[in-house]
Amino acid sequence: MKILDRTGLVIFSTLILIISVVMCMLIFNWMEVETVSEIISKGLKNEIASNVMLAISIIFILLAIKCIFFSSSNKEKKEYKNGILLENSDGKLLITRDTLENLVNTIVKSFDGAENAVAQVELDNENNLKVFVNISVKENAVIKELSSNIQARIKEAIKNTSDLDVKEVNIKVKDVAPVKKSVVQE
Repeated sequence: MKILDRTGLVIFSTLILIISVVMCMLIFNWMEVETVSEIISKGLKNEIASNVMLAISIIFILLAIKCIFFSSSNKEKKEYKNGILLENSDGKLLITRDTLENLVNTIVKSFDGAENAVAQVELDNENNLKVFVNISVKENAVIKELSSNIQARIKEAIKNTSDLDVKEVNIKVKDVAPVKKSVVQE
C-alpha cells in the first residue's frame, strides 16, 4: 500500500472512530445532543475553523473517490499471486510460478537417480521462495546424497536465472522405481 493511501486510511479510520465514540456517548446519554450541536456551531461560526473543516471535507471526498474508483493495486495483487514481480529503473518483470516450477522440474530430471519430478513453488509477501518437489528415485540411488545435490542445484539455478533466494527446498521421495533391465534375446 502506498504511503498516501496508508495516511488517508489512518486519518479516515481515526475520524470514524471519533464519530462512533460520540454516537455511543449520545446513545447512552453520557453526552448531551446540545453539547455536540454547540461544538459544531461554534466551529462553523469561526472563519479559520470552518475553512479547516471545509479543506478536510474536500480531502476526504477526494480520498473516497480515489478509493472507490481508482483501485490501481488490485491488478498488481492479482498478478502477484501468480508469480514474483521484480522492478527496476527499466520497468517490471513478472516471473510466474509456472516458470519456476518448470525450471525445478528440468533440474531434477537432469539427475540420473531421479524420475517423475513434480515441483510446486510457494511465494510469500517478501518474495521468499519455498520449493516442494515430489520425486521417484531409481533403485540404486543414494537418496540422501541425491536429495542434497538436488537441493543445492535448485537453489543455485534459481539464484542464477532470477536473482531470487530460495528459503528452502523440500524433497519428498514418493516412490522407488526399479531399474529397467534390458532383455537380451538369443
